[in-house]
Amino acid sequence: MKFEVKVPSVGESISTGVLSVWHKKNGESVCAGEILFTIETDKISTEVTATETGILECLVQEGEEVKIGQIVAYIQPAEASSPSPQQPMPSGGQKLSVTPAKGDTSSPATVECPASKSFVLPPSPPPPPKLIVEPFEPQLKAASRPDPRTTRKKLSPLRRKIATQLVAAQHNAAILTTFNECDMSAAIRLRKEMQEEFLKRFGVKLGFMSIFIKAVVDALKQVPALNSRMDGDDLVINHYYDIGVAVGTDRGLIVPVLRDCDQKSFGQLEQELADCAKRAREGKITLEELQGGVFSISNGGVYGSLMSTPILNPPQSGILGMHKIQERPVAIDGKIEIRPMMYLALSYDHRVVDGKEAVTFLVRVKECVENPARMLLGI
Repeated sequence: MKFEVKVPSVGESISTGVLSVWHKKNGESVCAGEILFTIETDKISTEVTATETGILECLVQEGEEVKIGQIVAYIQPAEASSPSPQQPMPSGGQKLSVTPAKGDTSSPATVECPASKSFVLPPSPPPPPKLIVEPFEPQLKAASRPDPRTTRKKLSPLRRKIATQLVAAQHNAAILTTFNECDMSAAIRLRKEMQEEFLKRFGVKLGFMSIFIKAVVDALKQVPALNSRMDGDDLVINHYYDIGVAVGTDRGLIVPVLRDCDQKSFGQLEQELADCAKRAREGKITLEELQGGVFSISNGGVYGSLMSTPILNPPQSGILGMHKIQERPVAIDGKIEIRPMMYLALSYDHRVVDGKEAVTFLVRVKECVENPARMLLGI
């Protein structure tokens, strides 16, 4: 009896995906619990494991689009897949040498016969002559002829979803971006002074992202308009602080959401960030972890970006863009000093957020990062 291997459900709104990788090949032995294949959808990728032990029989190729519930392979139990023992020759049987007919130059054939008889096989008909047909190759127009200098391939479901979302964000929201710059001296000094003790206590390093998450939460409390979204003709105001953090992977950009950031310490946030980033790059983020955020943060500075205009993550009304820290001359109390500066960019939905509110929000983020004690003292 063969066991069916089906594409599992990976979310209520997901009906298809792409079988991107077979981790076990056709005809290989598999054990229950081993990873069989990876299914990639427009939101996440999921590894599917074997529920039975046996020999794998693949039905689809890598890169094929499959439906949820579709049978993509069978597992033949090991006992049923082993060859059956050779049946014994019936009693009384004997081997006979059969003399070929005249003109047949083939060697004598040996057959199994239950009785002792001699007979001559009729001559085999000559094989039909081989007909060699040269393939017809139509002349291709220059426009349809493959170009060896280029490679054409289909977009993955995740890339298609990203493209659709980005275009939709531009069409469905009135996106505007405001900029400011932030002196990172205090944040850098805090990391340097507390890094060793922080690492011992929490098992992860203190990064800038947890500082910015806390600054964003503080600013959202000061400017609630950034913590709201449009839903048809209604304005939905959120009273919780689930912050999405963009993570770059080989498959594209995804935004895991950290829940209740207002109730978590810097150490807890850094632990969750490290875990989410690791699982995102391994393709192990669940669909639920990508949903429900009220605001997003994107750090293009890790790739060297000095300034950019981030695009909203619908249906959210705001996204903060962090950038590269660069030493620049700035005026401090009438004197020129070299400081580690970062440009900040806030993109927002102008249907929900006024310019004054957007600027106030970004200034508050700047103040919190430049003086982290504000977030502890609430001033």
